[in-house]
Amino acid sequence: MSARTHHFADLGEVRLHYVTEGEGPAVLLLHGWPETWFMWSDIMTGLAAAGYRAIAPDLRGIGDSSRPAGGYDKRTLAEDCWRLMAETLGEERFFLVGHDWGGAVAFALAAAHRAAVRRLAIFDVPVPGDGTPVMFNNRWHHGLHWEPGLAEDLTAGREDVYLRFFYRQFGMREDAIAEAAQQEYIRAYRQPGAMTAGFKLYRAMQQDVRDNQAILAEQGKLPMPVLAWGGEGGRGRGTLALESWRRVAEDVRGGVALGCGHWIPEERPAWSLAQILDFFAEDPEAAPIRP
Repeated sequence: MSARTHHFADLGEVRLHYVTEGEGPAVLLLHGWPETWFMWSDIMTGLAAAGYRAIAPDLRGIGDSSRPAGGYDKRTLAEDCWRLMAETLGEERFFLVGHDWGGAVAFALAAAHRAAVRRLAIFDVPVPGDGTPVMFNNRWHHGLHWEPGLAEDLTAGREDVYLRFFYRQFGMREDAIAEAAQQEYIRAYRQPGAMTAGFKLYRAMQQDVRDNQAILAEQGKLPMPVLAWGGEGGRGRGTLALESWRRVAEDVRGGVALGCGHWIPEERPAWSLAQILDFFAEDPEAAPIRP
């Protein structure tokens, strides 16, 4: 089993920071907001131990990736990830896991490269454009983040105050995200332009809706198996995640992750890893599970 290593991929318009661990069939893990690749730390180690190659990038604009002025629609972010996998790493067929905005990117990637994605696991996110309401379960921050300039002015120099609110309020426990992880995320989002890049993930939502509705109309539902878990209602999205993905994919299972809010992979990493491994093990070409 190979050790965890950090790398950079120069894709022209953007330079992606990414982390790899393990050897075997590839698993691409896409983070949400306000997180970075680091949210997958425990999951990556478990995947590597089970015989997989875990690959976790910082999305365009986030963490230690570069911050272009544009390209924060999920179709463009998905193409960044596709180029990382296919061109840089030579992985043209892989498993895919996404949380929050990373789940929206995962949909765009799976929709555009259907033969490449073996199986898709999703945590606590609906698909933009499927009909799920955006402003629900206290998601007031969507409206704030849509306002160019205002969100930046209100959070400049107060990134820790703002981000720690989400880490406390959207988990089932105030310490759902470990202090070390919170410090790493705050370090990342305090970098110049990082908060704006995060807000642009939200500001591209109307484009995401149009793009997703167009590709579903042209090509139909996703054909690969999908696993979709939502956190308990209020802090997580409850059954909305599963219901959303059933509208856009043919073969979907999952439900509500008990004892979790929005941060499922960090709130219950061992449980989340078990769900992923069991789901991947059903693939005819899956890696054997190592003791």
